[in-house]
Amino acid sequence: MVRPYHGDMGVRASVVLWAVCGGLLVAGCEDAEVDPPMDDSGVLPDAGRDAGDEDGGARRDAGTDAGSLFDAGPPPTGCELLDAGVPDASTPDASTPDGGPSDAGDATLPDAGDAAGPDAGPPSFDPPAPGAYPRPLAGPGGPSESYDEADLLEACAPLDGGERDRDHHNTAFMFDGRLWLPWAHEGGVGGISVFDFATPCAPSPVGTTVFEDMRETHSTGVARVGERDWMVTTSMTGILFWDVSDPSDPQPVTDMTLPGVRYPDSYARVVMSVFWQAPYVYVGASDNGVFIVDASDPERPELVAQYEPEPDFRVGGVHAIGTLLAIFPSEGSRTAFVDISDPGAPRPIPGGTFLLNDGTTDRLGRPTLRAAYFAHINGGRAYYARHVIGGGLIVFDIADPSAPSFLGSWESPDRFANGGYVFVMEDEAFVGLSAFGEIIDIADPSAPDRVARLDMVGDVDTLTPVGNVIVASVDDDAVSGEASLVYPWKRAPDTRAPVVNMVVPRDGAEPVALGARVGLTVDEPVELATVHRGSFYVRPIDEAGEPLGPPLEGQYSGQEGVLNFWPAAPLAPATTYEVVVPAGGLTDVSGNATAAPFRSTFRTAACE
Repeated sequence: MVRPYHGDMGVRASVVLWAVCGGLLVAGCEDAEVDPPMDDSGVLPDAGRDAGDEDGGARRDAGTDAGSLFDAGPPPTGCELLDAGVPDASTPDASTPDGGPSDAGDATLPDAGDAAGPDAGPPSFDPPAPGAYPRPLAGPGGPSESYDEADLLEACAPLDGGERDRDHHNTAFMFDGRLWLPWAHEGGVGGISVFDFATPCAPSPVGTTVFEDMRETHSTGVARVGERDWMVTTSMTGILFWDVSDPSDPQPVTDMTLPGVRYPDSYARVVMSVFWQAPYVYVGASDNGVFIVDASDPERPELVAQYEPEPDFRVGGVHAIGTLLAIFPSEGSRTAFVDISDPGAPRPIPGGTFLLNDGTTDRLGRPTLRAAYFAHINGGRAYYARHVIGGGLIVFDIADPSAPSFLGSWESPDRFANGGYVFVMEDEAFVGLSAFGEIIDIADPSAPDRVARLDMVGDVDTLTPVGNVIVASVDDDAVSGEASLVYPWKRAPDTRAPVVNMVVPRDGAEPVALGARVGLTVDEPVELATVHRGSFYVRPIDEAGEPLGPPLEGQYSGQEGVLNFWPAAPLAPATTYEVVVPAGGLTDVSGNATAAPFRSTFRTAACE
């Protein structure tokens, strides 16, 4: 169910006054809701709406695939976007629209139709050179050190946010040549710390900013808007936009309150995750479903809609890849894939709602349901951190989101294992299992197998691979000042080129809505500063595959191995587009550029 919002509808987006930020907490502290009970099998049931909620107290049948219950109707075409007339992709300026979000820092391409004279020959629709990045990296880049065998999986350095840090950490990541570490306790007081990380065992602090009303942040969205770099994290009553243009002094700018988000609730009515497919932010909000926020101007974000999956479940992570939104459970078993061709009105994909199982069956031959805490998408697969009654990893094939299927699973032999978060780099999955962390070989997803175990004091929920090291983080019971530790993982620095392993819309897809975005996954984290109209582009082509115009203008964003491109204007109807990632453009966080080109095509819907 989608609830559109018009105006503020009680949503407060307040500019943070830095001088008085210590006194901003004014939310009503209602009693925290209790954690959901387990069923008799020990598996947490999917969390429906509270029995007293206004739209009904009956919890829906968690075992029913939503795809068989409703007629989703015809797919959206986006033709209504063409109020100003239908663009013709055969005209050069149809693919270089004016206005809208722009490629950060990238110079506008000249109109390819402006020839130098009558004898200048055919127009050129060539993209910029793949390595012609709009700006150099601000920091020194990713890990460049080698290690001895004895150093591997031994902690070599802590990462700390200073005296206000409550030792409650989650996911670190690289951006613009530096390591960024958002940290916050679920009860408030957090911040962002930045480090030069080329020598990971001797990280150099660049800057730290503390914000009183920041809350535990399970994911962080990153985008460049105009000439400024932005991040979005979680706050006590919603989401928090940061201007991070100066890494020595990240600044909280807008604390946006979302309806129904309650402090000090820790699970039921909170923000669990954010995903910035710029300019929109998708917010995984537990029992509140998914909020959709237009952050075209991060200083004045607007709530567009609230989407509640049917059947209801407690939403944890969300991932937006092109026109696909994956909605994952938090401590539950249900997943929902929805079509976001219209980004503000998610549409359920028939067959795309399913319950997680581990490939085994009970005595009646029914799939054995399992719970997951969080999940991750990469390469047409969903990776789940198995939660409760044996932690581990479960892998599903989601290349066709209308027909997801079980691929493989690995169960930890340690009875104290309890899944947290999972990330992927190349052929390994990195899973936090509370009592320890595991690195799992996923080269054959039907038979995942343990590679190594990482031990650390505290609730080890997160292992983040960064080149040849791991940043391991705990969100409870840490040694003071050691909530995040750096562990060498491989002896030599990473020299392998990143590989594009998924595209949405899928290769050959048609008809694709005119408002579609294009998303990719890459088999390791990418340096977002290397993404531009030369290293990842979309352009119209004719039947022979020849370009009809230069690469489209638009906005790029990325998060957790996902890259998204949002065109600045609607696509032309009944037109074939190519999606290209050339060799020598995108780089991973260690500076390795793509070695082999990637290309796919799709065709848009026709409009009368």
